[in-house]
Amino acid sequence: MGLKNNFEKFSYYLKRYGLATTSKKVIKRALHIKENRKTNQEQYEIWMENNKLTEEKIEAQRNMKFKYEPKISVVVPMYNTEKVFFKELVESLKNQTYAKWELCLADGSEVPNELLKDYMDDERIKYNFLNSNLGISENTNRAIEMATGDFIGFLDHDDLLSQDALYEVVTAINSQNYVDFIYTDEDKIDENKERFEPYFKPDFSPETLECNNYITHFVVVKKTLIKEVGMLNSEFNGAQDFDFVLRCTEKAENIIHIPKILYHWRVHRNSTANVADAKPYAFEAGVKVVEEHLKRTNKLGKVQNGRDIPGIYRIDYEVIGNPKVSIIIPNKDNVKLLKEAINSILENTTYQNYEIVVVENNSTDKETFKYYDEIKDNSKVKILKIDEANGEFNYSRLINLGVKNVDGDFILQLNNDIKIISKDWLELMIGYSQQKEIGAVGGRLYYEDKTIQHAGIIVGLSGIAGNMLVNLPYGEKAYFGREAATRNVAAVTGACLLCRRELYEEVGYMDEENFKVAFNDVDFCLKLLSKGYRNVYIPYVELYHYESKTRGYEYSKEKEKRFNRESENFKHKWNEILEKGDPYYNINFTRETCNFDIRTS
Repeated sequence: MGLKNNFEKFSYYLKRYGLATTSKKVIKRALHIKENRKTNQEQYEIWMENNKLTEEKIEAQRNMKFKYEPKISVVVPMYNTEKVFFKELVESLKNQTYAKWELCLADGSEVPNELLKDYMDDERIKYNFLNSNLGISENTNRAIEMATGDFIGFLDHDDLLSQDALYEVVTAINSQNYVDFIYTDEDKIDENKERFEPYFKPDFSPETLECNNYITHFVVVKKTLIKEVGMLNSEFNGAQDFDFVLRCTEKAENIIHIPKILYHWRVHRNSTANVADAKPYAFEAGVKVVEEHLKRTNKLGKVQNGRDIPGIYRIDYEVIGNPKVSIIIPNKDNVKLLKEAINSILENTTYQNYEIVVVENNSTDKETFKYYDEIKDNSKVKILKIDEANGEFNYSRLINLGVKNVDGDFILQLNNDIKIISKDWLELMIGYSQQKEIGAVGGRLYYEDKTIQHAGIIVGLSGIAGNMLVNLPYGEKAYFGREAATRNVAAVTGACLLCRRELYEEVGYMDEENFKVAFNDVDFCLKLLSKGYRNVYIPYVELYHYESKTRGYEYSKEKEKRFNRESENFKHKWNEILEKGDPYYNINFTRETCNFDIRTS
């Protein structure tokens, strides 16, 4: 029994954490090595050492001749800027390895900046004393009016650019035929020049952005795009940058994310960088910003602040019409769990136009069929009987048969070991899924102890794919509140996945041959992604998922072979994205853990 139990534990960890992490746990346990996880700051210090700008790199960048060398106008709104900060800001521009720039300073201070005379010999530096403080938006607009560059970069008066910031921006501009919006990663820097709290961001994520201004700094925009969308709007002071970024990205033709720390946000006694709720008025302005964004994009929805994390917003999109949802639940025996799942749907769901379709698959327990008889008269529940050849479990085939035998406008794949928490779960999911750009929609799933089981899926985790933020305790905050933010993700779990019915046919349904049990949900989501659709994780859709209770752990030789075979199938089919990296999980995060740990090797 000991060997069997150990193998069951290994299989359980393999399913929950992935191959690489599980193997390391086994080796460490065998060698009696204790876990010693580095803090985020310790990880970042290693990252900085591994990614520092060497003298050789600096020299190579200075000598680089680009095919296209645009002038970058860096605009800075000033107001009572401290002398030391002003000097460091200007020096961060003068030290740039790319030289074709101009610095446009619009100063709303009481008196002109006396340090400016030290830099008058550099014709790239322009200064406009405004005689009065017009506010951050109008001060910035005055700086934009001074700009003669092809692109406009935005910098706060007490912040800094990395020495290679403009070089990397111009490299990105030259990488493609047309680029009109660029953003980068950032960190914070204190008065002792200590850098901390790196913000490694995803590639462009529209649904993430409309709920949280994750782009922030450093933003560079083509001047022609600014002429099209207009400058900063003082009506939204406090969230004026959020409004500007949304307007730009709504119209931009090509948005590039540079996954490098090129901006240092200053933390000091007068700044708000270190206190998230220092400007509550800004978050109220943020609600108005998102409301205006919805109007411009012809979307109907209610906007509110999201729970207890400032700067994260919740959008409840209005359900258009009264579409029908077919909830497909594959099932084999374990009637107790199935009954709990169905009862939780019937009792806790406020949206009423749905049907529950149980896809029966080779059950043998008489209690199961007794329960089927009990619920057959419920108009919301149907039993679809499927006899799999040789009793084989093929999840993909069960879902496909379900989809082809229902008439719902939306399909909701749901495991039979689920319990609903959020009463408005269907409205929230339909609200996103009804948008033509959206593919699959998923929610936040918990284990029985309410630690997180699923908050989106990372492609490339442990070499294949795995759930994000596994085991994060309820109420504990993840990296920049990622557990609580609606986000674009590469994939969501098939344990709770909503999708428009016609998209199944468009992408060829679930893959019954290559992914009978493992990775079929990830494969399905990646097929949607490859067709141009975006997948979304909604944290307000909350469910319990009693994972593995129905089918047991993967410990037989046969199941192990099948898992390995399907793993290889996935690696072969999706080799390109595995090599390139999950677009919604920054390349600077390790793929050995699922909680935004920084890559240190």
